[in-house]
Amino acid sequence: MDLPVSTYRFSGALAVVALAAASTSFFIPDVLGGPPVAQGNLRGTALVIMVLAIPALVAAMFFTRRDSARALVVWLGALGYISYQGVLFLFATPFNSLFLIYVAMLSLAFWSLVVLIRNTDLPAFRGRFDDGLPARAIAIYAAVLAVLNAVVWLRTIVPATLSDQPAAFLEGSGGITNPVFVQDLAIWLPLLVGGAWSLWNRRPLGELIVGAMLVLLVLEAIGVATDQWFGASADPGTPFASMAAIPVFLLLAVVGAVPLFFYLRHLDAAGRNVTVNHATQT
Repeated sequence: MDLPVSTYRFSGALAVVALAAASTSFFIPDVLGGPPVAQGNLRGTALVIMVLAIPALVAAMFFTRRDSARALVVWLGALGYISYQGVLFLFATPFNSLFLIYVAMLSLAFWSLVVLIRNTDLPAFRGRFDDGLPARAIAIYAAVLAVLNAVVWLRTIVPATLSDQPAAFLEGSGGITNPVFVQDLAIWLPLLVGGAWSLWNRRPLGELIVGAMLVLLVLEAIGVATDQWFGASADPGTPFASMAAIPVFLLLAVVGAVPLFFYLRHLDAAGRNVTVNHATQT
């Protein structure tokens, strides 16, 4: 797949910066501030970035180069996951000496997404699916997951906003707000719902977005299971991490892998050459 050189440069730079940010955060935990649970959570996130997200990103770049549309979807999902975590490293821990590296990680992840999507030929990407894609079933799964996720967050948010002490639920977390609530409700869940609607109507952008989001969500479920272990180990009595949550999120990762499997199974099946807008090569 002949993507522009700039696409690989952005994501290649991201891999280097993300590895530096994650490895330093994990192996030198004193660089992280905040309460022990927050430090533990971010160390767990850093580990998943190192051993799962970055290898997935690099492998996806390699196989996209070899004309794999499946790899393109994984590439986008890995970029989305690293973007998501970049926000947490900037807003879920106090300002520290890695601030500029975290900013660079978030910036490179975001602009890598922009560059990669801009250079994807969407109608051609759609041509890589065979006729068996269970588009509407996957769209329903994505929409239901987004709604349930929003309901879970709103069960905390709505009572808090009506309380005399709206920030009371954050006591002990070390944060002044919850960056997970912010980006989920403002960006990722609306994107998932919009993508599901477009997939239901078999629009190419929806097919691409939902596929990437399925990858992101599996990575995120594994990431949450990991950060719960590190957070609960760092502060066993905390309400912000629990060993009991680990099997729940591992189960969510397995469940999320099912629609992803069927999505990828019907992609690249015909082996047609498409996906890139050659006019944008640089």
